[in-house]
Amino acid sequence: MFFLLGLFFFASINAQVEQLSDQLFEDQAPLKVKLSYSNQVIRLETDDSTLIKTNLSYWHQNKWNDLEVSLRARGNFRRSKCYFPPIKMKIKNKKAEGTLFEGNKNLKLVVPCLLEEEKNDNIIQEFIAYKLYEKISPYHFKTRRVDIEFKEIKNSKTIVHNIKGFLIEDDKRVADRFEGKTFERYIHPKAMDDRTTVQNAMFQFMIGNTDFSVAYQHNGKLLYIDKKIYPLPYDFDLCGLVDASYAIVNSRLGIKSVKDRKYRGFKRDESLMEEIRDQILSNKSAFIQIVEAQKPQFELPTEYDSTLSYLQSFFDILEDEDQFDRQVIQNMRTR
Repeated sequence: MFFLLGLFFFASINAQVEQLSDQLFEDQAPLKVKLSYSNQVIRLETDDSTLIKTNLSYWHQNKWNDLEVSLRARGNFRRSKCYFPPIKMKIKNKKAEGTLFEGNKNLKLVVPCLLEEEKNDNIIQEFIAYKLYEKISPYHFKTRRVDIEFKEIKNSKTIVHNIKGFLIEDDKRVADRFEGKTFERYIHPKAMDDRTTVQNAMFQFMIGNTDFSVAYQHNGKLLYIDKKIYPLPYDFDLCGLVDASYAIVNSRLGIKSVKDRKYRGFKRDESLMEEIRDQILSNKSAFIQIVEAQKPQFELPTEYDSTLSYLQSFFDILEDEDQFDRQVIQNMRTR
């Protein structure tokens, strides 16, 4: 009896912790945060083992709350090219206990790249990409928009930037949701779950992304669940939907602009391709609504219009038999 009571007690505690740890991503209202650090220091002096400590202030339950976090720059390309390097955030369990961030030991913070007019709109566009994939596959990262008051320490000055960003949960938390695990090694996409792999490839085609490799886990992770392997994509800032000023075209693929789509999925049974096509087409209104819901977040009306237009051009392809055959079916890779 005492044993059963003990199990019930620990189960209740675990349920409470899990409920608390989901709060960060359950609420999809933009979270107001304040951060301060040196871009130069975080870019040049941090790595996997060297991080800087700072205070994260966030607005929750009608008050400002403080949390000690450790930060480092992530990403080779953006670390060298961007004014604001993207951030990997680590939080000690004891520090996060009882806070909005409980259960989130590791987070990614996506911020604008350059000091340019469309910097915040690029963030909204990439955030939209994550939300689109949520409608396609259950194997996705949870995200949460943040509005950041960033006090940049630059030499003897402090420069205040008001920028948009978003948080991405850790891949291990995604795996835990499905009682699986993550791993890193070369796996050919044909050895992965066929349905999820096609969904991923179709999504990348939707947003016009060619900057990924499922096999080599470039801008993606792999999940191992119930003896099956599932792709888990991330980092979409170089896609056509975002159309960032710093995006580089992969000319080897025969495209001239980052807005040019190129289907990169491997050859699959055409019945499966039609099944995924129908899945996406049947949810067209939901995809459009994802973009429309973010309209108030855009600062430049032209950026919102181009985002909606780019998504619509994807559906124009899917709704046309000839275009779907020419741009998708005929482009399935054999090697």
